[in-house]
Amino acid sequence: MPPRTTPSARQERVGTELRKMRDCAGRTTAEAAALFGFARTKITQIEKGNYPVTAERVRMLASEFQESDTAFIEALGAMAEERHKGWWEDYRGSVPVGFLDIAEMEYFANGMRTYQVSHVPGAMQTEGYGRAIFNDLYPPLPPRLLEARLEHRLQRSTLLMREGGRPYSALVHEAALRMLFGGRDAAKHQLDKLLEFSELPHVTLRVVSFSSNGFIGAGQGVFYAKGPVPRLDTVQLDAVGGPAFLHEQKHLENYRHIIDTMTTRSLTESQSRDVIRLIKKEI
Repeated sequence: MPPRTTPSARQERVGTELRKMRDCAGRTTAEAAALFGFARTKITQIEKGNYPVTAERVRMLASEFQESDTAFIEALGAMAEERHKGWWEDYRGSVPVGFLDIAEMEYFANGMRTYQVSHVPGAMQTEGYGRAIFNDLYPPLPPRLLEARLEHRLQRSTLLMREGGRPYSALVHEAALRMLFGGRDAAKHQLDKLLEFSELPHVTLRVVSFSSNGFIGAGQGVFYAKGPVPRLDTVQLDAVGGPAFLHEQKHLENYRHIIDTMTTRSLTESQSRDVIRLIKKEI
C-alpha cells in the first residue's frame, strides 16, 4: 500500500502513540526499523501517520518496546488497520481538514463530552444559528465554501443527534444561550432545538448558570472524545486558526477533571430545560 500523504488526525494518533512507546523504551528509529528490515525513514513516516502499519506490526513494536497494556495495544492495532472512507471525505477540499478530523473523531468515539461558553455545541446547531456564525468569519467565506461548511455541520448534527447514537453529554454556559446569533427568531428556534435534543435518551444537556460557583478552565470550547481505552481518548479545543487536538495523558486528566467539576456545578437536566424555556421567553 502506498504512503499516505495527507494523514487524518486519527492516523497521526497511531503514529504518535508508537513514537511515545519507542521514546519511553529509549529506542531509536534505526532500532525500530531493524525489527522489520525497514529503512529508518520508513519508521519516521509511520510515526507521522504518513505510512500505514498493520495490527501485527503494532504488536511487534509494542513487544519490542516492552509495552504491557494489552487492551491499549489491541485498540491501537485495530485503529491502525481501519480503512474506512467516511461521509466527511465528500467535503475534502471544501471544508478545512481540521473539521473533517472532528467528524472522523466523532464517528469513532465511544462517547462524547463537551462544554461551551459562548456557542451552542456544533452538533446541536440549527441551520440559522450555524449560518450566522459562519457569516461572521473574517475574511468572509465565499458563498460556495460557506454552504459546504454549513452542510457539513448539519450532517454532523443529523448523525450525532439521531436516535440510538453514542452517549453525548453537553455542558453549555448560560451566556451561550443568551447570545442572539442570527437574531431573535433564530435564537428562539435554536433554544427549541436544544430542548428537543435534550429529550433524546443518549443526550445529556446541562446548563452552567450565571449563579454557579465559578468556572474553571480557559473558557474556550472543549470537546472530549472517548476512545476504546482511556489512553486513546482525545481532547479537541476550538481556536481561531482551526481545531487543536490534545492526547497527552496529563492533558486528558486535566480536561476530565474540568468537565467533571463543572458537571457538579451545573444545573440538573430538568432545571436546565427550565432555564432554556425561561431564556426563550425573555428574548
